[in-house]
Amino acid sequence: MLQYPNIDPIAISLGPLQIHWYGIMYLIGFVAAWLLAKKRVSINGSGWNDEQVGDLIFYSAMGVVIGGRIGYMLFYNFSSLIDNPLSLFKVWQGGMSFHGGFLGVVLAVYLFSRKTKKPVFKVLDFVAPLVPIGLATGRLGNFIGAELYGRATDMPWGMVFPTDPFALVRHPSQLYQAGLEGLTLFLIIWFYSAKPRPTFAVSGMFCLGYGLFRSFVEFFREPDGGIFVAFDWLTRGQLLSLPMIIIGALVVVLAYRNNTFGKANDKSNVKVNK
Repeated sequence: MLQYPNIDPIAISLGPLQIHWYGIMYLIGFVAAWLLAKKRVSINGSGWNDEQVGDLIFYSAMGVVIGGRIGYMLFYNFSSLIDNPLSLFKVWQGGMSFHGGFLGVVLAVYLFSRKTKKPVFKVLDFVAPLVPIGLATGRLGNFIGAELYGRATDMPWGMVFPTDPFALVRHPSQLYQAGLEGLTLFLIIWFYSAKPRPTFAVSGMFCLGYGLFRSFVEFFREPDGGIFVAFDWLTRGQLLSLPMIIIGALVVVLAYRNNTFGKANDKSNVKVNK
């Protein structure tokens, strides 16, 4: 068994003001996405400028935060939302959902594309490689906060999390997610998008990859509320990821079948597959 590092989840405390590591990790993720976006623009020469990149990151950040919070209340804490609708705004109590944040980003990208007149599918392809690095930092924030830990295990790398009322040795599933949904998915999507791809293929690959990785890690992560959705093994996270797997796979196949789709880097609309 490994010793949990027991890091204070509060990074900075100034009187009544407390800044948690979880929030700092979100900030690091947004800054990293901004830097990667600037790098992506310089590599692709796509005609994006710094102002557009900044606006895109701002829109996406709002989508993550607002969509993530609404998604958490709808998917995981609906009873509390019904009992007290104002609980939606109690963000200091924690509670964010990736799937809600994902839908929030899709909506934010749509609004951004309307403003800039850029094709929404190509904006989605541009932003998709930027997302996983934020997922990695967010899961590290979960680990520091000793939340969303894994199921009980006898593996030698198991840990006892101080927030666990049963004090069981558990999988550090937050680190699994940071490694798979974060770092591994980032490397796959970043290098996949480095070459010309059919429009929407990059976005489809992201949906497919995230859905598969998340569904796999859910076998090691303690189900939210300890409740399985069905069959005594299917979790809510897996249920929400299933549409991403199906849609992502279909989108990739259709993107490659339609050889009139343009390149994801928005340099032109030339054919890329024959």
